[in-house]
Amino acid sequence: MKHDYYYYNKEEMLRAPKIPLIVMKDNPEVFEDMAREMADTIKDKNSRGETTVFICPVGPVGQYPYFVDMVNNENISLKNAWFINMDEYLTDDKKWIPKEESLSFRGFMERNVYSKIRPELVMPPEQRIFPDPDDLGHIGKVIEELGGVDICFGGIGINGHVAFNEADDSLSNEAFLAQHTRVLEISKETRAVNSIGDLNGALDDMPKYCITIGINEIAHARKIRLGVFRDWHRSVVRHAAYGEPSSHFPVTLLQDHPDISIRMTEFVANLPE
Repeated sequence: MKHDYYYYNKEEMLRAPKIPLIVMKDNPEVFEDMAREMADTIKDKNSRGETTVFICPVGPVGQYPYFVDMVNNENISLKNAWFINMDEYLTDDKKWIPKEESLSFRGFMERNVYSKIRPELVMPPEQRIFPDPDDLGHIGKVIEELGGVDICFGGIGINGHVAFNEADDSLSNEAFLAQHTRVLEISKETRAVNSIGDLNGALDDMPKYCITIGINEIAHARKIRLGVFRDWHRSVVRHAAYGEPSSHFPVTLLQDHPDISIRMTEFVANLPE
């Protein structure tokens, strides 16, 4: 069956999307805007003496250099901020891959975010959280204790996954949305796409398993901000905005969220001629 929305031009795509779409000039503008929202939210919450809670991705990552500069240059304290990362790759025995490996999300955040923020501004290690295969309930407890998530930042995968909440046609929409933090096998589509971006196509060296925050935790964040910028995101964003809600393409299950948006580049908004 042909899906007409995959072929919508920019004007058609922006006419009546089920998720608000924001078109920006290029990658730097998308990433800087994401970083600005992160920084401004923390500043606002700090001014009111409130805790900031983000769900954060490693993919997209282009926002982090801008964010680090904003924090350091504007003296933004992260002492009352909690960053809950979405996911992490696992070994075949379902343990975190070593932080030293290039694919490790934990290693990425340490090398490219936390270690680059001035020590007097960065949050303590216990406020830098990753889903743990040995303690699946930890993130849910933290979110509850902190009073919920302010913003979930992220991207969208080739099969519509947000975090590593892979498509699952066997589940009803309700059952899919009920899923919490868990260990799962990464789909062949995701492994293939990620191997191109991260390992120059070395598919055999891509991890087969991951741990991911649940779609339930994402859906209950007060705001959801997604960014898309790759060539294959052209179809992904059109499916997200016009497809029927379905566990076959998980991001569509977020269409009814009260405060969600997708930032994209002009490159993604316009189909090639």
